[in-house]
Amino acid sequence: MALAIKVRDDYSSEDLRRLARGCRNADQVRRLLALAVVLDGASRTEAAKVGGVTLQIVRDWVIRFNAEGPEGLKPRKAPGKRSILNDAQRRALAEQVEAGPIPAAHGVVRWRLIDLAQWVWDEFGLSISKQSLSRELRALGYRKLSARPRHRGQKPEDIDIFKKSSLPVWRKSNAGSRAERR
Repeated sequence: MALAIKVRDDYSSEDLRRLARGCRNADQVRRLLALAVVLDGASRTEAAKVGGVTLQIVRDWVIRFNAEGPEGLKPRKAPGKRSILNDAQRRALAEQVEAGPIPAAHGVVRWRLIDLAQWVWDEFGLSISKQSLSRELRALGYRKLSARPRHRGQKPEDIDIFKKSSLPVWRKSNAGSRAERR
């Protein structure tokens, strides 16, 4: 059995309870109270019961508390999955998007996510989904934009002819018209 890790002694159990009372985060309160039980002289097993966790988690809390103090007991966001592309590959992707496709070489006249995913595969040998590529492009500041479709035979002078126009002046109905309807 390994030796127990000593809890730092610059905080007393009363200090931890006082911090727990002033804290708004339930997870941090639970961790502070479990460590306060340890500082009172109780076993780590009893602290695990107070915290509603296992002994290993109490050990992790002690290590975080010793390293960072009460701030180390705040819940943290998980880092998530690492990005598929590194910084150099992102720069190359941004340059490719800015340059646009060459129809003869790439076979497309505008970039779609699937085309860029194929380019990433051809260039770097990395398989990336459309969703991940979209997330990467959004992080680089790009947004999907589509031009409004326009009929090939549309004439600018015909647009004014077909525009709907409102009455030039609106006026309030007189009160008599409402009474007549009843």
